[in-house]
Amino acid sequence: WTFLQGVETLPLRMARHSENALAVAEFLQKNPKVAWVKYPGLTGGPLAKKYLPNGAGGMVVFGVKGGANEARHVADNVKLFSLLANVGDAKSLIIHPASTTHSQVPVEEQLKAGLTPELIRLSIGLEHKDDIIGALSDALDGI
Repeated sequence: WTFLQGVETLPLRMARHSENALAVAEFLQKNPKVAWVKYPGLTGGPLAKKYLPNGAGGMVVFGVKGGANEARHVADNVKLFSLLANVGDAKSLIIHPASTTHSQVPVEEQLKAGLTPELIRLSIGLEHKDDIIGALSDALDGI
């Protein structure tokens, strides 16, 4: 029964993930403490339109100005988000890969793979987008 409920509500949940992630990406793009943002829904290019016509999912990646220390501070101090490497959860998740999941990988290899010190990965959940953005705003204001 639980499995069927999950399958039956997947389209509704994915729509909410995508809607929230786009709002977060747009917020981050305008924030002066953010160096860059990557989210397919921002570009609106032909590939996104062709392959993601119903939304670009819940994964947002961005870089914090200042580097690794500032990125770690945001990841460690954001409220509402859980500090986890999972993706696709109903709740919003945050991770600073350079200091967590990839900390055992030599820096040169991290950089070759595109994993820069300022990079933060978000898996945007189903909470209200204003709450998600508010939590990120507070964490970014703290650096």
